[in-house]
Parts: sequence; structure tokens; C-alpha cells
Amino acid sequence: MDVKPGYKQTEVGVIPEDWELSQLGNNLREPIRNGYSPVCSSQPTGVWILSLSAVSPNGLNPSGVKHAPANDPRVLQNLLVVDDVVVSRSNTPDRVGLAGVYRGEPTPCAYPDLLMRIRLGDSLNPEYLLFCLLSSPGRRYFSDNARGSSNSMVKIDRTILESFPIPLPPTKAEQEAIAAALSDADALIESLEQLIAKKRNIKQGAMQELLTGSKRLLGFCGEWKVKRIAEIASPKCEKNSLGEQLTVLTCSKHLGFVDSLGYFKNQVFSRDTSGYKIIKRGEIGYPANHVEEGSIGLQSFYDRALVSPIYVVFSVNEEVDSYFLHRLLKLECYRQKFETATCSSVDRRGSLRWPAFSEITVSLPPLAEQTAISAILSDMDAELSTLESKLSKARQIKQGMMQELLTGRVRLI
Repeated sequence: MDVKPGYKQTEVGVIPEDWELSQLGNNLREPIRNGYSPVCSSQPTGVWILSLSAVSPNGLNPSGVKHAPANDPRVLQNLLVVDDVVVSRSNTPDRVGLAGVYRGEPTPCAYPDLLMRIRLGDSLNPEYLLFCLLSSPGRRYFSDNARGSSNSMVKIDRTILESFPIPLPPTKAEQEAIAAALSDADALIESLEQLIAKKRNIKQGAMQELLTGSKRLLGFCGEWKVKRIAEIASPKCEKNSLGEQLTVLTCSKHLGFVDSLGYFKNQVFSRDTSGYKIIKRGEIGYPANHVEEGSIGLQSFYDRALVSPIYVVFSVNEEVDSYFLHRLLKLECYRQKFETATCSSVDRRGSLRWPAFSEITVSLPPLAEQTAISAILSDMDAELSTLESKLSKARQIKQGMMQELLTGRVRLI
């Protein structure tokens, strides 16, 4: 492969000629140390100890801590100082080698046996190291070198960590500039995550109030009526007998209906879909053996699509807004009703089919109020969807930045 002028080929790929390919072991102030796991207390004792979950794909989560005995000398020998890097040495294959930088909170803080501590010398910026460890090449390094025959837990040791390859810019100032740029990207991602969490909580509160009538919209005062689902909806059992090539959907607890191929990344449904049910736009469906988990969805993507024969599909009559009813049935109180109805169902397979499902009662306002409530909740859905798209784009941009900056393809200074 041709390497453009000013760059060189190394074992980790092409890097600038003035960069050095170093190993982590050459940049240490002190030897890498395993931690110590004491018997933890449920009461604050003055010393905190990180839990294994404290390291994540996003770095160190300081809330992932427990309380350690303050008088245990081995705990005191493993206290962290600012800019120490901790790495998971034993974990599942997707999490082994995850790392974080200790920034001083909580304090005093120690680390357990399943983490290793890195204390760096002056040549390597800890934040720059962290991004190297969490980068795609870094994750591949740990995946390739982790040891263990179990699919659930694998290990790395100090030798593997000391041999970790690091593309090093010629100055620490350039390391710090790269780390600062990637930290800014992390800050944007974190702010979007926090905003999305806040908006989701607001939406959950609005759903609970508006869909149950505990809060009425201005201008509406009509009486809410209690109806059996059988009185407002009808089951649909149209089969794909002609073998139409329609999109097969699956229903998840949190996402509702999604394209099965895209969701599972491969084909889990039958090649012969002639026995599958057709679900039209505006119809509601649920897997009869999973609805007690909250897996019920409104089909709003296609004029016609397919679902597995195990699904119950139904449409609502003219006095009901399908979006309103779907959102009402997504409330936790209805998930509990589904669970109760499933347990008491005569179906031995633990399924909730139409005869039992249709006997569940719902409380409905007049159609105009249903429509108004649906519009408000739909706007909230759209806002969340926009924010989630921004979050996905921000994560993609950060991944691209890491690929460019950590290899020197883009130079900041």
C-alpha cells in the first residue's frame, strides 16, 4: 500500500512521520497495579471503592461506587490520585479493557481487584490515553488479546496492558489538544443524553396525567366512559395467503414496531410468510406471548406490513383515536393488567389472546379530547426523535474524530 509523503506505516496503521509508536509500559511513573476488593459496608465509612460498573464505554462513572472499611490498610494502599487511569481487567468480552480517568471525585477513593490502576509519567496525557483505550483499535486490541475460554468472562493482565500500542504525537501539547477536542465532543453527547432523559421524563409525566384524566386540557370537560376493548375494537386476522413481499415487523417493549431485519441484523422470521398476518397502517398489534412485558405497538410506517402468526392484531372503531388508545395501553398500569390477564388466561402457553385481552376495560374521553391529547404526545415524540437523531449524529461525528485525530490524519497544531 502506498503511503503518502509525511506518513509512515506501523503495526497500528499509518501515522505521521514525526509521531512515535510507543507502548503503554514505556510511559509509566509506577508499575501497573491490581486493586483490592474488601468486604464493603452499606454505610458511608469515609473511603469509597469503585465498582466494576464504574468503567463504561463513556469512561469513568463516579456514581458506580461502594463503601470500603476506612481502617483496612490494603484499601489505603490502593487510594487513587487525580489523573490515575483505571482499566477493567476481568469482564465480559465487550467490556474488558474499558477504562476511565479518576478526576478526584469521590474522595478518598480506592479501586477493586477487577480493575487495574495506571499511573502515568510526564510523557503521556491521561485523557489522550483514555481515548486511545476506548477507540475502535483499542477495543480490538483487548478483544484479540483477552484470555479465557468462557463466553461470559475474559481477562487481561498487566503484560497485555503494558504492551498496548499508542500512536504518540511529538509533543504533549498536541496530545492535550486532541484530548480537549474529543472531550468537547463527549460534552455535547452528554448534554444531549441529559436533555433526552429530561424530555422522556416530562413525556412520561404528561402521558400519566393526560391519558388517565388526572389533568384535563383547557376547554374539555366531557365525561370519560369506561369501555371493554371488545366494545371499541375488532380483531383482524387477514393472512398473507398470496405471499406478498411485505416488510416483516417485530414489536419491542420500548421502540414499538420496528423492521425485523434491521432490528435483529439478520432474518429470524420464516422464509415462507404466507401464514403471517397482515397489519395495516393505524392498526395495533402485540405478540400474544410477550404483551405482559409491555410489547404493544401502533403500525404507523407502512400501508401494509406483516407480523408473526403469534401476534394479535386489531383496529379501533370511529369513536376511538388509535394513537390515544395505543399510548394508554403503554402505561405501566395496563402492563400490569396484561400480566394479570395472562396469568389467569386458560391458554396453557402463557399467551394473552383476543378473547381475554378484549375484556380489559379502558377509560376514554370524547373523541375530540383524545385527538387533542394525541397531538400533544405526538409532538413530544417528534421532539424526542429529533434529539435522538442529533445524538446519533454526534456519536458518529465523535467516532470519525477519533479515527482522524488519534492517527494524525488531521493535525490540530
